[in-house]
Amino acid sequence: MRLILLDIFASRRNFYPLAFSRPLWELRCGILNLAQKIRAACAADSVAGFAPAYMAAACQGDSPFPINDLAALEGDDLLLVNARLKPQALADLLKQPSAALATSDGELLFARVDKSQAAARDRQSIEAFIKDLAPATAAPSAECWNFIWDLVDANAGEIDRDFVASGRGGQGAKLDSHISLRGNARDVYIAPDATVCPMVMFDTSRGPIYIDNQACVEAFSQIEGPCYIGPHARLLGARCRSGNSIGPHCRIGGEIEASIMQGHSNKYHDGFLGHAYVGQWVNLGALTCNSDLRNDYRGVTVRLDERGPLDTGLMKFGSLIGDHAKTSIGTLLNTGAYVGAFGMMVTDGELAPRFIPSFGTYLRGVIGEGFKREHMFATARTVLQRRSHTWTPAMEAMWNAVYEMTAAHRKLASA
Repeated sequence: MRLILLDIFASRRNFYPLAFSRPLWELRCGILNLAQKIRAACAADSVAGFAPAYMAAACQGDSPFPINDLAALEGDDLLLVNARLKPQALADLLKQPSAALATSDGELLFARVDKSQAAARDRQSIEAFIKDLAPATAAPSAECWNFIWDLVDANAGEIDRDFVASGRGGQGAKLDSHISLRGNARDVYIAPDATVCPMVMFDTSRGPIYIDNQACVEAFSQIEGPCYIGPHARLLGARCRSGNSIGPHCRIGGEIEASIMQGHSNKYHDGFLGHAYVGQWVNLGALTCNSDLRNDYRGVTVRLDERGPLDTGLMKFGSLIGDHAKTSIGTLLNTGAYVGAFGMMVTDGELAPRFIPSFGTYLRGVIGEGFKREHMFATARTVLQRRSHTWTPAMEAMWNAVYEMTAAHRKLASA
C-alpha cells in the first residue's frame, strides 16, 4: 500500500506563515513531523505527497519521498490522507469500511483506492484524480489540525505520545554524576552521540525528555519535560521549560516555554519565547521577548493574512514567526503576534504591531514594504552558506511566488 499525503486545499492558509514554504506534513509537533505520525499510523510501504506547485521543486530536495509525481498514483493500492488529519483519527478510519471521507465543505480527508480502481481514474492531475473518486461521505466530526496554533497547544501531549511510541525510555547515554535529575530516569533518552555537560538539570516530573543525535546541552541548562531537543541542536545555558520541541541545528539560550522551533533557527541570547511556533533560518535578537498571556486573561486572537483577527480559543498563545524572519535587540512581541516570512523588525523599545507581513519591515514604529527582494535573498544565501547549505534557484522561485502571494498583506499592513 502506498500512502499519498495531500496538502492541496485552501485550508492550508490557516497554517501561515509556516505553510508558505513547506507542505503541512513537514510541520513539527512533538518529536515527529505530521508525515512521520501519519505513516506510523497506517504502516504504509511507500509514501508520496502532493503540495502546491510553487513549492514542490524547492521542497523536493529535502523530502524523503517524491512530491507531485503523478506516477505515484498507479501501480499499488493507495491510501489518500489529508495532512491535516490527526493520526488518532486515521487509526479509527482504517478500521471502518468507508472508502472516502471528507469535511462538511467537501475537503477530502481520507480515501482508499485499490490498484485497479486507481488505474481507471483520471490521472492528469491530483485534483482530477480526487474529483474522479467515488463521492466522499461527510465526516464533520473527524479530528483534524485546523490552525497552526493547534500544533503548539498539542505539543506537550504529542511529545509524551511520541516518546512512548519510540520505546526508548531509559536508553542511550548514561547520565553524568554531575547532572541533576528530578523525576524518573526512565523518562530520559539521550542519544549515544549527544553531549550533555556537567551542571545540567533534568526535570521529568511532568513528562519525558528526548535528546536526539549529536545534540549538545551545555552547562547550567535546565530542561523540564516533556521536551524534545533535535539533532545537532544546542542549548547554551538555556532555561528550557515544559512543552518545547526544538528542531535540528537550532541554538537556544535564555528562556523558552511550550514552543516549537522548526529547525536551523537561533534564539541564542537571553529573552523569553513562549507558546510560539518559529520557522527555519530565523534569528531572534538579544532580549527578544513575546507575551503569551493577555493582562485581562481573555482568549488570544491572531491575524494570519488579510482576514480579520481569528479567535484561537486559547488563553495562552505567543507568536508565529515565519522563515528567515529577524528581530533586533530588545524586540517586544505582543500576545498573538504574527511575523511573516522574511519579516524584519528593528524596534525602539515599544511593543511591536501584532501583524508584520511577509517581506515587510517594522522600522522606528512604521510598517513598510521592506527591503528589495534581491537584498533579502542575498542575506538568505549568506545565512545558508554559513550552515553549509545552498540557496538554490528553486528556493528563489518559491519565495518569489510567496512574495506575490503576500502583496495584499503588505499593502494592508502599511496602509
